[in-house]
Amino acid sequence: MTPDVKRLIGFYKSPLGKIARALVREQVIRMAGPIDRRRVLGLGFASPYLRFALEKAERVLAFMPARQGASAWPREGPSHTVLCDPLEMPLTDAAVDLIIAVHAFEHVSDAEELMRELWRVAAPNARLIVVVPRRRGMWAAADNQPFGDGNPFSRTQVERLLRDHSFVPESWREVLYLPPSNRRVFLRLARLFERFGPLFGPLFAGVIVVSAKKELFPAVPRRRKLERYVRVPSLAPQTAMEANDGKALRS
Repeated sequence: MTPDVKRLIGFYKSPLGKIARALVREQVIRMAGPIDRRRVLGLGFASPYLRFALEKAERVLAFMPARQGASAWPREGPSHTVLCDPLEMPLTDAAVDLIIAVHAFEHVSDAEELMRELWRVAAPNARLIVVVPRRRGMWAAADNQPFGDGNPFSRTQVERLLRDHSFVPESWREVLYLPPSNRRVFLRLARLFERFGPLFGPLFAGVIVVSAKKELFPAVPRRRKLERYVRVPSLAPQTAMEANDGKALRS
């Protein structure tokens, strides 16, 4: 199930969404590194995590899938939003230096084809930051927020997907140890959950954040799409009128 853009906007305006955005964004910014004069692409619904790049980056784009819908971003100035198919992005080869994918992989129909497309648009030594709900985590099991929609991933699945498509994982983080609830007691203790949650292992984490670097040569070539052919009826000449016995009618 792909969440509607209105549902995503509503979540990030809620108290729980604001806390989740702050916690995940800290890790995204830390993994992104220097972005001066970099070309940054946000995929899925990554606009809540892209504002830090607006002033320093050379260019910032927010690609949103057609099934999800799009919203103009940022509120001030020209919109950086593009409505497109994630598997066929309107970019040339090696066009971006940093890709931040949030609410993207768990909703795409073909994750392997998406990885091939990301490898195509990524420049040499580009960095890819992926944020996905963690399989068996509390957030993946709760349907009151968008991390509970779509297909969650385990760390092993994410690592295999990256390595099989020529992206080398460099750093990992498990985030969102607090329960996915808008209760004030949980929201007030959010930082406490994030601090002591890792002591009990990643079992209680809700989201996986991974940073990977593009390798020079693709491990898996992109699939060739078959051309579509439209069958046209035969236009062989025929007699204007024929009798039932096959003889031409006489005037």
